[in-house]
Order: sequence, then structure tokens, then C-alpha cells
Amino acid sequence: MTFRHILAGCRWAAAVLIVAGGAAAAEPIRIGTFLSVTGPASFLGDPQLKTLEMYVETINKAGGVLGRPLALVHYDVGEDARNAQTAVKRLIQNDKVDVIVGGSTTGTTMAVVPLVEKAEIPFISLAAAVVISEPVKKWVFKMAHADKMACAKIFEDMEKKGLRKIAMISGTGGFGKSMREQCLGLVSAYRIEVLADETYGPKDTDMMPQLTKMKGIAGVQAVLVADFGQGPAIVTRNYRQLDVPLPLYQSHGVASKKFIELAGDAAEGARLPAAGLVVADKLADGDPQKAVALAYKKAFETRTGQAVSTFGGHAYDGLQIALAAIVRAGGTDKAKVRDEIEKTSGYVGTGGIVNMSATDHMGLDLSAFHMLEIRGGDWMIVD
Repeated sequence: MTFRHILAGCRWAAAVLIVAGGAAAAEPIRIGTFLSVTGPASFLGDPQLKTLEMYVETINKAGGVLGRPLALVHYDVGEDARNAQTAVKRLIQNDKVDVIVGGSTTGTTMAVVPLVEKAEIPFISLAAAVVISEPVKKWVFKMAHADKMACAKIFEDMEKKGLRKIAMISGTGGFGKSMREQCLGLVSAYRIEVLADETYGPKDTDMMPQLTKMKGIAGVQAVLVADFGQGPAIVTRNYRQLDVPLPLYQSHGVASKKFIELAGDAAEGARLPAAGLVVADKLADGDPQKAVALAYKKAFETRTGQAVSTFGGHAYDGLQIALAAIVRAGGTDKAKVRDEIEKTSGYVGTGGIVNMSATDHMGLDLSAFHMLEIRGGDWMIVD
């Protein structure tokens, strides 16, 4: 069959089980998930869980998949790798899930990779670091754009603007550390020189010392922040307080209105790569993503009253790809489902057009990114 979209939160210690719809007599298809719904990464996990709940409910009302209802089993793990491991062990051993769609952060994702590989269960991560999908792991796939891609997109923009000498500041957590390494690995290809390379910890609340040092270095033409969460918002506020007169670049890890809220007016003018979802209404009418992105945006915002983010979009895409693989496999045989996920081709999602293969378990290229600039508290496409 051709690929098409299937659809034409409690604390971590307890699971959420949703089974609804007319196919209730049949054995459910069990979708496992573990997300960062609470804690510093809640801006990732909260929209992801709400997205999964919404579409599981909607699909069940429409009759389920292959005549079977969907059951969503969820654990909130915060950002704790040990919680993630415990949750995934429960999903596999106790809840007997058929596929796992989850893992809001790189740290929680990588903590469970050995478990899913050993159990041989299809796992679609929603986190970003390139280490998740490179090197390829047989049972692990990912939806979020890789940090390496974000570095390349940012450097392309810098190259166009003649910005060759930069300063970097990154978080020391899993994503920040990974993106820093990926960006440093690409600078020579774009003839960019890093004149300052600063870091901050996950609990730091003032990055003035690092930024003051950067400001005093002669020749710096732009500053790149490699991280997600509250850290980049603090950096941005401090940056404006110091009145640094240089372009500020952020990662795709801040592609959420929550970042703009946290950074306030200081976010004005910041640039970042992001999926078309956050600018769905601004996409060209001929863009194949526009209809998909607008439909998800409308459904999510109507249901939750919250602004859409790329992070919830990753959950939507992950669920759609998993369910389409189950349909093509004709059931929930894990090996067959894994193979069908790997064969995903031409899937038009909120994050881009996905073409996976045996050597690519993410399936996105740079065309999945738009360069955005924050203007007047909103996103503007500046490609």
C-alpha cells in the first residue's frame, strides 16, 4: 500500500493507559512512551504527550488500526536517565508494548538504547543529537532533526552573510555537548573560525561572565548558542543586557514559543533553523508540508489552547510512521514492523519529508530546515 497518514500526564511512577473506540473487543496495539513531561525539559515532553493522547483518542474513535484499538502506555521520566531505564524495562517486560515512540531528550534516549536493542523492539526517539542515529542501530530510529544538520544550516546562513569568525557558548548536557562537538567538526568545511568556546552548566542562572569574555574578544562577528531549554533563554537575556552588537544564532532546540516567552524582548533578531511546522501559515502554497503542518497545528492548538511546537510535531510524525509500518506489516510482529519503519519513504510530516533506509534511521536532509528570525515576538522565514 502507498504511504499515507493513518488519520485521514502523570508522574513517572504510574502509567497512563488509554484504550478507546469501537474496536475495544480486539487485542490492542500497545504504543509505549516515556517523556519528560515534568522538569526542565517539560516544554518538550508536555506537547509530545498531549499529541500522542490526542491522536490515539482520535484514531480509536475512527475504528483503530487494522481493526484493533490503540493503547498508549506512558511514564513521565523527567530528565532522569535512570527513570528512563526503569520505565522502558516496564514497557517491555510488564506492559508488553509493540513499539516505543518517546524519549524527549538525548540523555534519556541514549540510556535506553541498549535495552531496546537487546529486547529487539522498534524504538522511535523524539530527541535530536546525531549520536542517536549515527552510527545506525538496528532497532532505533529518530524524528528530530540532528544537531549536525542544525550546525550546517546555521553555518550556511553565516556564510551567506560573510560571518567567518564566531564565538560559541553551549550547555554541558547531552544535547548541548553533542551540538558543540558537531559544530566544531564542521567549521573548517564552512571556513569558520571559532575565537571563543564557552560552556555553562544545567543549573547556571547567569552567563554574564562567559558573555563578557566573548564581548571582549576582538574580531568576533557572531555568537552561536548550542543548547535547548532555559539555558539559551538566560544567555539571550544576558546578551541583550550586555548590549552585544553581534548577530545571535540559536539551535533548533529553542523552536518553541516557550523560548520567546522566557527570553522576552531580548529574543528579537535571534536566528535559528527550524521545521516548517512553526511557520506553517507562512509556507508557500506549493510546499508539500503546508497542508500537513496546518492540520496538525489546528488540531493541537484547538485541543490544548497552546501554541504548536516542533517537539509535539515529532511525536505526531513518530506515531504516524509507527502506525503506517504496522499497517504495511499486517500486524505487530516486531521484526516486520522494524523493517517497515526502515522502509519509510516519501512521508510528508511536520518535520519534513522522511526517507529512511538501512543506512539512515532519521531520513531528513537540510531541506527539512528553514532559517527563521524572531521578529515582534513571532517567527519569520528568512531563507
